[in-house]
Amino acid sequence: MKTLGLFRHAKSDWNDARLRDFDRPLNKRGREGAGLMGLHIRDYGVLWRRIIASPAVRVTQTIELAAEAAGQVPPLNWDRRIYLASSPTLMELLREQHSDQDGGPPTILMVGHNPGLEDLIFDLVPDDGSSPLRDMIEDKFPTAAFAVLELDIEDWRDIDDGCARLVHVMRPRDLDPRLGPSLED
Repeated sequence: MKTLGLFRHAKSDWNDARLRDFDRPLNKRGREGAGLMGLHIRDYGVLWRRIIASPAVRVTQTIELAAEAAGQVPPLNWDRRIYLASSPTLMELLREQHSDQDGGPPTILMVGHNPGLEDLIFDLVPDDGSSPLRDMIEDKFPTAAFAVLELDIEDWRDIDDGCARLVHVMRPRDLDPRLGPSLED
């Protein structure tokens, strides 16, 4: 069995229309949410053996703030292919994480963007009632959300549609209602 964590970047700032999408920073609510989620991810208790992340500014800031709050400096693998990637692209990146000796790390945390992360959940987790938390994602996998999937595979090369169970979902607003959607967004 493998464990996959998915962490979407926190809320970004849209105030400077001159910035490229890749260069958008976090807004105030995003900075607060990133730190709070960093504590939650640490306290969830999984040791993430590999972290792969988009190098977009909003992702790098999310990781920096989450790591600072958690008091941990994670080893990171930046991969530009994660930036705005589709579910099939993300799945292919995960397949590349294998190792000929042991099938690759037991746990991977991927930090990136929607709609790719949300679609990846829908592709990996069957819509058959076996993962009741899947319904929580039906509305949206919001900014700074964190999900954990257990995959019925021994090697990352074997990741495919329907091979996972969604075992945990947490959103910033679940930890602090002030970080939920507002009329300003």
